[in-house]
Amino acid sequence: MLECFYPDVYLDSAYEIDYETLYQKGMRGVIFDIDNTLVPHGAPADERSIALFERLRKIGFESVLLSNNKEPRVKSFNDRVHSRYLYKAGKPGKKGYLKAMELMGTGPDTTLFVGDQLFTDVWGAKRAGILTYLVKPIHPKEEIQIVIKRRLEWIVLFFYARSLRRQGGKHEDRR
Repeated sequence: MLECFYPDVYLDSAYEIDYETLYQKGMRGVIFDIDNTLVPHGAPADERSIALFERLRKIGFESVLLSNNKEPRVKSFNDRVHSRYLYKAGKPGKKGYLKAMELMGTGPDTTLFVGDQLFTDVWGAKRAGILTYLVKPIHPKEEIQIVIKRRLEWIVLFFYARSLRRQGGKHEDRR
């Protein structure tokens, strides 16, 4: 029942993903959430996030920032990382993910999504058929509605971890 919220891969950070190997395996597009995935909530793009997008371009990846935030927030972040972006994306609805793939010229089999929330980021990407990477939030300070969702995420992550133990370890992409 909770499996629809389980990520394909769960890591500490978006910055530890082996993008080079994913590209070698045929991935061509990366969709990112911004807040608490790439930088703390509301923070501007930092040197680490700028370097990540430069690295992705050198590898050959297309990218899109997909955010439920308003355009000024998303645009100000994007002005430093130089990606495509979609604001007020309506996550977990599929429409934003589908539009992001259209912008990149990719499909579900060549796209991955990286985000920090199960009920918006991961669920929406899974509904669109995209490989999902859940990362731990960068900073504990969050808006109250997100704090409430995090409590529910703990329950899902408990069962996710239990399912991994039954499978004998790490949950990885099986595509």
